[in-house]
Amino acid sequence: MFVSLQLTLFFIFLIIAGISGVVFLHSSVPLRYVRVHLGVIALPALIALIAFINTSSHNQVGTWNVDSLAWMMVFFVLAIGLIIQRFSVRYLMGDRAYRKYFMLFTLTTAAAAMTWLSGDLRLMLTFWGATLLGLTLLIRLNRGWTVAKEAANVSARLFTLSWLALFIAVIWLFSVTSEWQLSAIFTNQNLEQLGALQRTGINLLIVLAVIIPAAQWPFQRWLIESVVAPTPVSAIMHAGLVNAGGVMLTRFSPIFNDDIASVVLLILASISVLIGSGISLVQVDYKRQLVGSTMGQMGFMLIQCALGAYIAAIIHLILHGLFKATLFLQAGSAVRRYEASSRIKERTSFIWVFAGRMLGILAGVAFWLVAPGDGYQLISALILGWALSISWTQLIALGEGRIGRLVGLSFFAVAAIVYLLIHNLFHDLLHTSVFEGIRPPMSVVIIVIALLLLGNAISTWAARHRSSALFATLYLWLVRLGEAKTKSVESHPSYLKLFLSR
Repeated sequence: MFVSLQLTLFFIFLIIAGISGVVFLHSSVPLRYVRVHLGVIALPALIALIAFINTSSHNQVGTWNVDSLAWMMVFFVLAIGLIIQRFSVRYLMGDRAYRKYFMLFTLTTAAAAMTWLSGDLRLMLTFWGATLLGLTLLIRLNRGWTVAKEAANVSARLFTLSWLALFIAVIWLFSVTSEWQLSAIFTNQNLEQLGALQRTGINLLIVLAVIIPAAQWPFQRWLIESVVAPTPVSAIMHAGLVNAGGVMLTRFSPIFNDDIASVVLLILASISVLIGSGISLVQVDYKRQLVGSTMGQMGFMLIQCALGAYIAAIIHLILHGLFKATLFLQAGSAVRRYEASSRIKERTSFIWVFAGRMLGILAGVAFWLVAPGDGYQLISALILGWALSISWTQLIALGEGRIGRLVGLSFFAVAAIVYLLIHNLFHDLLHTSVFEGIRPPMSVVIIVIALLLLGNAISTWAARHRSSALFATLYLWLVRLGEAKTKSVESHPSYLKLFLSR
C-alpha cells in the first residue's frame, strides 16, 4: 500500500513538473517564474529519494518496477537535472531559447526517469525513445546555428539506429516468450525457450542499442559533435543519459549472461577505453577533453557489465555522473596552466613515486588474491593498483615539502575511506535488485587486460619519444578522431553575424 502511494505521488508531481515546464514556454509568463519551476521539479526528486530509502526489496506495481535500482536511478537523474537547471537560471539568461530549454530539459529528464521505472518493455521502449528525442532537441536548441543543426542530425541518425536495435530485440523477446513484463520474461521457464542463436542475436542487438548512446567506438562521433550544445546540456548528457547503458544491461542481465555478445562488448569497450583516453590527452578544447574522458569511463563501465559485475557498473556510473557534471558546470572558468615542474627531479620525489608504484602493485595483488579465479577481480585489481599509484604520485609524491605530502596523504586516506563506505553502502542497497552474472572465461579477460596494458605501454613509449614518427602519427590520428566534421565547426557562429547585421 505504501509503495503504491509513493508511486502515485511521484507520478502526480512528475506530471505537474512537466506541465510547469510547458507553462513557462508561454511568453506571457514572467521569467521569474523559473524560480517557481525549480521548486516544482524538486518535488518528484524528493519523493524518489524517500522511496529509495524505504525500498529494501524488489517490488512490482502493475507495469512498474519499484525496486531500489529504479528509485536510485530516478532520484539520480532528477536530482542532477534539478542542480543543472538551477545553474542554468543565470548561465543561459538572455538566450533566445531560454524558455524552450527549461521545458525540454524537464521533459527529457522526466522521460529518462520513467524509463527506469518501467517494468513493461513497451513502456521502456517508448520512454527511452522520448529521452533520445529530447536529447536530440536539446542539442539542436539553437536552430539558427547550422553547426548545432548538423550535430543534432548526426545524433538523430545514430540514436534512431540505437532505438531500432532495442525495438527489434524487444519484439524478438516477445515473439519467443509471449510476455511484455520483464519479471515474466526472465523466469526460468521463459529463458529456457530461448535457443542459443536467439539469445546471441538478442544480446548483440542490445549491445548495439547500448554502445551508441554510450559513445563507444565506432559510434563516438555523435558525442564529439555535440560539444556545440550549451554546456548545461552537455552536463546532463554526460551525467545522466550517456551512462544509461549500464542500467539497461543490468535490466537485461538474466539473458545477457555468458554469451558471445558479452565478449564482443568487452572488446569494443576496451578499444573505447584506449581511444577515449588518447583523445582526452591530445585535445586542447576543454569540452572535447571531457568527451574523450567520458568515452573511456563508459568503456570501463561496460567492461564491468560484460564481466557480470553490474553493481560495480552502477556505482561507477553514479560516481562518474556526479564528477563529470561538476567538470562541465565549471567549464566556463577552467583555465589550464602549462608549467614545467622540476620537483620530479628531486631524489626524494623519485623515492615517493617508487613507493607509490609498490603500493599499487601490493594492493592490486592483495585484491586479486581474494578471488584469483575471478576475471572481474583480476581487472579490478589492475585498475585499483593503477589508480592507487597515480593518486599517490599526484597527491603525495609531487607534494611540496613535508606539509604538502602530509596534506596529500590526508586526502588520499579520506578518499579511500569514502570510496569503501560508498561501495559497501551501494552493495547493501542493490544486491537484492541487481543480478550478478556469470563472468566470461579467464582467457578472454586476459586478452582484454593484455590489450589495455599494450595501450598503456604504447602511450608510455610515445611520451618518452615525442620526436619519433610513431608519436606524430599516433598524435595526429587521435586528434582527427576527436575532431568534429568540417561542416560542424565554425570559427565564429554565423547566426550571430546575421543577427548583428540586422
